[in-house]
Amino acid sequence: MADVTNTPAGATTSGSTTVVPQPGDARVEAVASYDVADFAVPVGREENWRFTPLHRLKGLHDGTAEATEGALKVEVTAPAEVTVEAVERTDPRVGKAGKPVDRVAAQAFSSFERAGVVSVPKDTQLTEPIRITVHGQGGTAYGHQIIELGAFAEAVVVIEHTGDAVLAANVEYLIGDGAKLTVVSLQDWEDTAVHAAQHTALVGRDASFKSVVVTFGGDLVRLHPRVVYGGTGGEAELFGLYFADAGQHLEHRLFIDHDTPHCRSNVAYKGALQGNEAHAVWIGDVLIRAEAEGTDTYELNRNLLLTDGARVDSVPNLEIETGEIVGAGHASATGRFDDEQLFYLQSRGIPADEARRLVVRGFFAELVQQIGLPELQERLIEKIDAELEAAVA
Repeated sequence: MADVTNTPAGATTSGSTTVVPQPGDARVEAVASYDVADFAVPVGREENWRFTPLHRLKGLHDGTAEATEGALKVEVTAPAEVTVEAVERTDPRVGKAGKPVDRVAAQAFSSFERAGVVSVPKDTQLTEPIRITVHGQGGTAYGHQIIELGAFAEAVVVIEHTGDAVLAANVEYLIGDGAKLTVVSLQDWEDTAVHAAQHTALVGRDASFKSVVVTFGGDLVRLHPRVVYGGTGGEAELFGLYFADAGQHLEHRLFIDHDTPHCRSNVAYKGALQGNEAHAVWIGDVLIRAEAEGTDTYELNRNLLLTDGARVDSVPNLEIETGEIVGAGHASATGRFDDEQLFYLQSRGIPADEARRLVVRGFFAELVQQIGLPELQERLIEKIDAELEAAVA
């Protein structure tokens, strides 16, 4: 891993606190700090909290949620070459990818007991995925997970969340020079769970990072994937799919900080919603700083409203501070179920329920294929079918 500083260009630092210009509106400043005391308790009028129903966070945002012993059960299954350990917060890898950027992430950083670290040695190409299962057993928990790849290593990591919990966590991906990491993060919680997490990837020189975020379960899920670059030639692909049912709040807030020349990023998230007060939020922030010449970036969000009563807030933001780029663009669209597609399929003898299933499968197919694990891809297709059948029932 290259020795890099995590203070972005244009930022100012004082002690443990960094003030970072925010994408989308350079006049707005956001605090980045390991210390929860540096963040005001949100009231819901702030830009980064205005879509989130704070009362459903169950105290994660205001410090009233106390950790419960035994709230989570975490298991790691990994090939023999991989090192799995639990470390103190004084370990130099803790916080290396970047600082928390909101109060919940800072609360999680201040509250976890020991961080889980999964390390892949340099020059190691794993043929089997690393699997991390996080099962909620009730109560409140704070977590910190680090995935570290040495130079020129290659690995696939599957992180699966199930059960019931109120969880605030930070996940760091430390990707060495020339390394390739694919991460599949699956949120398949019970209906009452709350999950808020910041995912931060530090991408080394000529390294590759692919993230596939899949969110189905939970009462409220708020994820904040972030990418920073530690050297030129880095590449990041962020894919996501989500399916919100009645009453669910699923929120994904992405930030890609292009502060290094000749790096690439590609974002594609798709969501489907059904049922009264199903709510999805997608925020896509990409900042190309003045020194990031040769940047190539694109972000896309598509949403499919399957029933009345569902709501989507989709906000792509692209801020460019240099004209010397390869390309930059974004797109966002939200639409209702296509009656013409259904009519076409039904006119060829396909029943209405099956036609509906085929259309939704096709909508998600491109992103499901990005996972690259047939067994998991099949599970996700079955999950999508089950969601649709539940709505029909």
